Amino acid sequence: MSFPRTPGTGRLPYLDWMRGLAAVIMLQGHVFHAFTEAGLRNTGPYVGSQFVGGMPPAMFLFLVGVTLSFLMDSRERKGLAAGRRVLAALRRAGYLLGIAFLFRLQLWLFAWPNSPWTDLLRVDILNSMGLAVAVLSVMAVFSTAERARLCAVLGLTIAAASPLVSQLDWSGVHPLIKAYIAPDYLFFGFFPWAAFVAFGMSAGSILRRARPEQVERIMEWGALLGFGLVLAGQYFSEFPYSFYAKSEFWLDSPWMVLMKLGVMLLILAFAFIWSKYAVQEKWSWVSQFGFTSLLVYWVHIELVYGRWLWFWKENLTIGQAAAAAIVLVALMLALSIVRTQWKNWRRLSFSPAGYFFRARRASGD
Repeated sequence: MSFPRTPGTGRLPYLDWMRGLAAVIMLQGHVFHAFTEAGLRNTGPYVGSQFVGGMPPAMFLFLVGVTLSFLMDSRERKGLAAGRRVLAALRRAGYLLGIAFLFRLQLWLFAWPNSPWTDLLRVDILNSMGLAVAVLSVMAVFSTAERARLCAVLGLTIAAASPLVSQLDWSGVHPLIKAYIAPDYLFFGFFPWAAFVAFGMSAGSILRRARPEQVERIMEWGALLGFGLVLAGQYFSEFPYSFYAKSEFWLDSPWMVLMKLGVMLLILAFAFIWSKYAVQEKWSWVSQFGFTSLLVYWVHIELVYGRWLWFWKENLTIGQAAAAAIVLVALMLALSIVRTQWKNWRRLSFSPAGYFFRARRASGD
């Protein structure tokens, strides 16, 4: 296909590929979650779908951290004062929180009158991104080299503190505040999810300081670190002793955070190798999702969890859910292509060349 490799300049193809992979995994996970029959939710395919589907939120947060570190580094290279660099990061946080509110507002309006007003305040992944970026914006006062070290330590600190935050007495705290801060199976609280943003900022700072010829070696070391984190996380999560009085692995365990980080480092290394040696200058359908991940996220949530496909809700077999996932991926890919190529198509339609081709088609030549 002759679509441009990227819709803009200055983009790193392997980051778009990783973001696109997260979007594809997210699509299949949400389809299975919304449409599979209740009696089939203990079967291997469904469990596998949801197990893999737990990675996209962490991947999106990690990549937000990477791009945030790029923003901070670019402002630093331009010579902006520390205060202005922090304000630039805060504007990014405000944008994310604004998008999060508009997203909830649209879902509430489309579900009205069957949606309670409290749905407007639900803490979703976009809210988590906005809060994490706002809190971590203070890291802009440091240099890129300092930020690479400090954000790694900060990510470990957030992950290590998560079980302690879970054990606090939240009875006197407003539920909305708790949802933004404390670990919860239903929400994306600052603990432990902000750890992935901090780790992304550390990784992004390392990439920004590296020369182009050094990036491949960095990816090799990142893959080795990823293997080590996965193995260490698995070992210590099964250790009979614990530093914490109580900790739930899938809720607030630091080992869960480190294992997901390890998997992401492996994916990042693979995305770099794949984009450099396999995709090269060709169009990639996975990267295409990475260009428009926010649009794909927004539209598919309404389709899958809204009222449009109510007749499929918890009513499909595993095979039917898999087919529905394939159809949704194809539809979202078409939407993504239209979004990125619309300006090019309009330019062709109104250009002399476009007029020439239309005239040839009309004459049957």
